[in-house]
Amino acid sequence: MEPFPDQFMEFHPIHGINIRLDHSGTQAMRVESFANGVCFSKHPLKPGEIFLIEIEDKELGWCGHLRIGLTARNPLDLEVVPEYSIPDLTDLGDSWIFAITRNHNKIIEDPEVQEPGEGGLAGGQRLGRGEVEDRAVDGGGNNVNPKTFFTDSHLYIENVRIPRDKLVGRSRPGRYSHILDDLYKTNALPPTARRSRIGVLYVPKGRDLGDMHIIINGEDMGASAKGIPTIQPLYAVVDVFAATKCVRIVQVEYGFSSLQTLCRKAIQKHIVHRMAIDWLELPEALKHYCKYE
Repeated sequence: MEPFPDQFMEFHPIHGINIRLDHSGTQAMRVESFANGVCFSKHPLKPGEIFLIEIEDKELGWCGHLRIGLTARNPLDLEVVPEYSIPDLTDLGDSWIFAITRNHNKIIEDPEVQEPGEGGLAGGQRLGRGEVEDRAVDGGGNNVNPKTFFTDSHLYIENVRIPRDKLVGRSRPGRYSHILDDLYKTNALPPTARRSRIGVLYVPKGRDLGDMHIIINGEDMGASAKGIPTIQPLYAVVDVFAATKCVRIVQVEYGFSSLQTLCRKAIQKHIVHRMAIDWLELPEALKHYCKYE
């Protein structure tokens, strides 16, 4: 898919009553209770454009976590923002929301599920969840899929190409941050953990249809909804629910990388871990960018 101009992502000013946005419109915090935390993207998503957020803070004592997905309902047209994305928003129709859990976020495609146009639902289908992946095996039962997770600079979904640089969460700098960073990269930590990065996008699938994909720390979880009508604009939905307290948007560069990004990539190729940057003779502003962004 052809790259499109980078769009600065923000939350929509219409949101749940318990949500407070920061001055930039890129951080959403639920200030009380466990519900009324539904947020939307300020603008509709383009095909293949990811709405990526990072979990900044959590709150103990609640059962449940972040929900994320898409809606064809313009937030401005809502009489009131639903208390819950599931089931309140989904019951209104034209919304496809996925509840993120500590485990079992991978999609198992049911061979009996029909595609739209073959007797399936024209309005989109929700698939099952699980952890088994489709994988190619040789005669000895060994996995022969190429292991490109650590080497590819981009994540590929169908004909969509997304820079992997910003997709993976990073730990807060500290004594064991180099270990934690590797756990984020391999998706060994729960996707609901602090600093985990979760995104949603849709990829075109035939005329005026698309599949919704959830990305967790750089890994595609599969098509969580199929055959979504794309004639109407689709907004991202983020429900800052229960144990998830605060999230912020992570901006993704699709076109030419900025000079800061190119410098960071060149520096990181020659160090063991980002915290080693402290010992390099570099401007403090560049050190901070390399460590935290």
